[in-house]
Amino acid sequence: MIRRYVLSILVKNTSGVLSKVSGLFSRRGYNIRSLSVGETMDPAVSRITIELVGDEYILEQIKKQLNKLVDVIKVKALRSQSSVYKELVLVKVRVDHRGRAGIIELCDIFRTRIVDTGRHSVIIEMAGSPEKNAALLRLLEEYDILEISRTGITAMERGESTIYDD
Repeated sequence: MIRRYVLSILVKNTSGVLSKVSGLFSRRGYNIRSLSVGETMDPAVSRITIELVGDEYILEQIKKQLNKLVDVIKVKALRSQSSVYKELVLVKVRVDHRGRAGIIELCDIFRTRIVDTGRHSVIIEMAGSPEKNAALLRLLEEYDILEISRTGITAMERGESTIYDD
């Protein structure tokens, strides 16, 4: 069954490691739907979060191949039921004086923030689940979206379990 998977990968924070990880996907014809990277508490280690679509077989093959890479420390699949998925989205929307109140109301309902206001546009910051962000983007389409910038998913397991466990 084809579905969305999110992988959390701990890697050595070295030059070229992201290229090696993403290259593994492209060499095998797998598409990365979302990718985010950042240092962990240890500056020598980074955490890569990758969202992909596939079946269980593809997921297992990717995990096996990732674990063969020298710079990979740990690979863990995060299940949506037991994890928190978030992404940051900045969206610039064209507004006039009549539409500004509607956008402010939407931002209040979705608990987002307007981070920049111009004469004819606003930039809205959304930090939420991909589904919540997509719902607001659909509503903002009636206001003429000028530009979107997304970080990609970042994720973590709920509770006391960590990527270091096992």
